[in-house]
Amino acid sequence: MPANPSAPTRARHVMMAFVIVLAIITYIDRVCISQAAPEIRKELGFSEKQMGAVFSAFTLAYALFEIPGGWLGDRFGPRSVLMKVVAMWSVFTAATGLAWNYVSMLVCRFLFGVGEAGCFPNVTKIFTIWLPSRERVRAQGILWLSARWGGAFTPLLVALVLAVVNWRVAFMLFGLLGVVWAVAFHRWFRDKPGEHPSVNAAELALMDGAETNAPGHGSMPWGKLLRSRTAWLLWLQYFCMSYGWYFYITWLPTYLREARSVSLEKSALLAGLPLFFGGVGCFVGGWLAKRLAESWDSVIWGRRVVACVGLVGAGGMLVVATRLGDPLWAMVALGLASFSNDLAMASGWGACMDVGGRHAGALSGSMNMMGNLGGAVGPFVVGLILDAGKSAVDGKPSFESWVTCFLVAAGIYFIGAFAWLFIDPVTPLEKEG
Repeated sequence: MPANPSAPTRARHVMMAFVIVLAIITYIDRVCISQAAPEIRKELGFSEKQMGAVFSAFTLAYALFEIPGGWLGDRFGPRSVLMKVVAMWSVFTAATGLAWNYVSMLVCRFLFGVGEAGCFPNVTKIFTIWLPSRERVRAQGILWLSARWGGAFTPLLVALVLAVVNWRVAFMLFGLLGVVWAVAFHRWFRDKPGEHPSVNAAELALMDGAETNAPGHGSMPWGKLLRSRTAWLLWLQYFCMSYGWYFYITWLPTYLREARSVSLEKSALLAGLPLFFGGVGCFVGGWLAKRLAESWDSVIWGRRVVACVGLVGAGGMLVVATRLGDPLWAMVALGLASFSNDLAMASGWGACMDVGGRHAGALSGSMNMMGNLGGAVGPFVVGLILDAGKSAVDGKPSFESWVTCFLVAAGIYFIGAFAWLFIDPVTPLEKEG
């Protein structure tokens, strides 16, 4: 107990620390394959099309198991579910280093995606249980900043590790991180803050009744969700965001080394720029949406404007990147595209918490599912475009084929921005007319 019994304890800050560390681990395990991709392709003899399918195996599984992962958190609580899914994806991160051919690599990456699918819907569920409504969007901004920065430094981390060990051992080392987190989290966390020994009455009062969103309620009203215009538009905008964004954690190192002739060491530094800028965008987006909502006395328009500006900016900066000859300035443009993309993150996830309420895990899972379908389609389409752009079977794709990939992604971003003009990010699902 604290020295002053009336002072609020700070268990929710410890909860945030666990979430931040998990977000970093999630993106280390997710991004490491992009930096190791050239070595994997060389050893296992994968073509661009096959490597694109390997990238998409993760995102396809991630998309398909988002709703089950979110529903399990709503039904049984994030404590048990997160411990299990983090342990699962950590095992298959390590197993990636044991892959011996194309099929075994596809299986490992697919099962890795099954595990990671339960992460962010259950973290969103934790926020609805442990935080009052006024703090949730800011928490989402901090969460995604941490995730993006974890991914930003992963290329450099992987390059340093690959300088000492081969890619197979590297994946096994990265897999250990999640196992340690899962054990520590399960020992500390409780699904109901009132049952946690480190939470006193004063801190529980600060949570403003958030515990009413705790697990154990009835089934999700799937019919209502499918009839909800807000849900469909949230799915569409996240599909559009993820289609373009997944390039950064899949094909970007290959683009730098093959299209821009950048060395391994320099590409490791440059490849982190989009995710670093994206992390800043996550935080700025959450802060700006809140400021505009207060200034205009409208949460709806605060979130809409930030998200629309972000997605238009993301598409525009991709177009700019195709016109720049210097690799450094091209990467600055891609970094600004990622910053703009992530301005919209807090608005989308904040909408899931406010619209979903007690069902936030399932709604956020469905949005993330649709987003990662975009993330599965994107890398695969890039592989097809690049394969079609080769002058010879064993040659490199043309620079023009890379430009085509960027322009397609830019157009899809603009569709996502248009969708945000019609999203109601605050009205609860049960009250939607």
